[in-house]
Amino acid sequence: MRAIVSVVGKDRKGIIAEVCSLLAENGINILDISQTVMQDFFTMIMLIDTDGCDIPFADLGDRLTEKGEELALKIRIQREDIFNAMHRV
Repeated sequence: MRAIVSVVGKDRKGIIAEVCSLLAENGINILDISQTVMQDFFTMIMLIDTDGCDIPFADLGDRLTEKGEELALKIRIQREDIFNAMHRV
């Protein structure tokens, strides 16, 4: 299954490394990634493949939320189909 991960917060060194390491540790493959810094704010969105994930999707979401709290970021994950349904015009 594919999913969307979004990351938003105050910019600092190591954000991409921290988030990508957590994903890699859980068997996640990053298919596409886009990030930018707008003044002092970091934003990133990733398309990931969870087929190799070794934990349930809900647990992955919890781990991302915890990592976000640790880094003072807002990290969210949504299944691709739900993300697409929410963003249809």
